[in-house]
Amino acid sequence: MSPMNDTIFALSSAPGRAGVSVLRVSGPRAGDVISNLASRPLEPRKAVLCLLRDPTNQEPIDRVLMLWFPAPHSFTGEDIVEIHAHGSQAVVERLLSLLGGFEDFRLAEPGEYARRAFENGKMDLTAVEGLADLVNAQTEGQRRQALRQSEGHLGKIYEDWRHQVLSASALLEAGIDFSDESDIGDDLAEQAMRIVEQLHQSVSDHLRISGQRGEQMRDGFRLVIAGAPNVGKSSLLNTLARRDAAIVTEVPGTTTDIIEVHLTLAGFPVLVTDTAGIRKTSGVVEREGIRRTMQHLDKADLVLYLQDPENRREDRNILVEFQEQKNDIPVWRILSKADLCPEKVKKCPDGFDLVLSTLTGEGIEELVAELETFLKGDALFRDEPVITRERHRQEVLAVKSALEHFLNGSLSEIELRSEDLRLASAALGRLTGRIDVEELLGQIFAEFCIGK
Repeated sequence: MSPMNDTIFALSSAPGRAGVSVLRVSGPRAGDVISNLASRPLEPRKAVLCLLRDPTNQEPIDRVLMLWFPAPHSFTGEDIVEIHAHGSQAVVERLLSLLGGFEDFRLAEPGEYARRAFENGKMDLTAVEGLADLVNAQTEGQRRQALRQSEGHLGKIYEDWRHQVLSASALLEAGIDFSDESDIGDDLAEQAMRIVEQLHQSVSDHLRISGQRGEQMRDGFRLVIAGAPNVGKSSLLNTLARRDAAIVTEVPGTTTDIIEVHLTLAGFPVLVTDTAGIRKTSGVVEREGIRRTMQHLDKADLVLYLQDPENRREDRNILVEFQEQKNDIPVWRILSKADLCPEKVKKCPDGFDLVLSTLTGEGIEELVAELETFLKGDALFRDEPVITRERHRQEVLAVKSALEHFLNGSLSEIELRSEDLRLASAALGRLTGRIDVEELLGQIFAEFCIGK
C-alpha cells in the first residue's frame, strides 16, 4: 500500500453506464473537493444537491448529491467526501481527471479504503474479511453470514477470549508476586485454572458448532453424484439443474468426464458434480474418468450414491469399499429408477436413504427437502457467528492446543503455563489483527475491488 497520508479517490460503484455513479474521496485533504468543486458548503452526514464546476474555468460538469463525513466518524476514520453523480462515462472520467489534478491526491489501490479502516481501528481483521465476503456474496445465506461477520460479531467473540486469557495471565503473575504467601498464591492460580477451563470449553463449542458450515457457505458446498454406469446420475444432475447439462443415453459409460453445475439450495451455494460411472474397465478414457471421479469424491461434502433396481452386485462392493476408505464423508444411498421396480415402491428398502425416479419425478421433492435440511445445520440459522475461513480455523485450533497444554501441565511450572497463555493470546491477536499480521494484510486486502 502507498503512504497513508495521501488523499485517495476512486469510483466505488460498478464501472460502466448507470443511473448513478458513486465516487469516494478519503484522506486529510478530502475537504478540498468541497471548496474547489462544490457550489455550496456541506453539512456533516447530510446529502446536499450541488452543481460541480471545473475550478480552472468554472465550466459546469454535473449536478450531483454530495455527502461529507468528517474524521473520525467515517468508514475509514478519515475525512471522506462522496459524490453521487450521473453514471455516464463522460461524467465519471471528467471527475476522476479533476480529482487526479489536486495536490497530494491519487487513485486508490484495491482494498485501500478497507485497509485504512483497519489501520485506524474502525474494523478488526475478521470484520474486514467479512466485508470482502459481503461484497462477493451471491446467495442469501452468504449475505447473512458475511453481514454478521462484517459487523464484528466474530471479532467480539475472539476479543472476549483474549481478555479472558489476559485475566488468567494476570492472576498467574500475581500468584508469583504472592508466592511467599502460599494460600494467596495457590488461590490465584486456581482462579486462573477455572478461567482457562471455561475458556477451553467455549473454544471447543465454537469449533463443534461451526463444523465446516461457515467455510462451505463462503466457498460453496460440494455435492457429488456417484455410482455405477447408467444408474441415472446425469439424469439427476439435469433434474436438479432444470436443464440438459449432461448428455443422457441408455449406453453405459456415456459420462467420461466431470460435469459441474452451480445451484443455490437453502441459501447455500452448491456445486453439483456428475461423475463417470465407477466400474472395472479396460478403456483408457473411461479409466481416466473414474480416476477423476475418485478425486472429486475425496473433496466431497456429501455424496449421493445411486443404485438402480436391476444392478446392485458389483456396485454394492464399490460402495462398501468407498465408505470404508472415506468414513468421514457422509454418503446417502439412493435407489434410482423407481419406475422400473417390479412393484411400486412405497418406502425405502433396507439400506437405502431415498427412492426416486427422474422420469416420473417421484422422490425429487423429498431429496431437495432433505438436502436443504442437511445444508442448513444449526449454527448458521441461529445467527451464531461461525468460522468462515481456514485461517480462522487454524488459529482457533492453536488457541485450543495452547489451552490444553495449560490444563494438562503443572501449576508449579508457572513460567511454562504463562508461555501457554502467551501463545493462546498471540493466536487470538492474529485472528483480529492486533499482532503479527503484516504478511496477511496484502493478501486479504487484495480481494477487494478498487473503491472499497
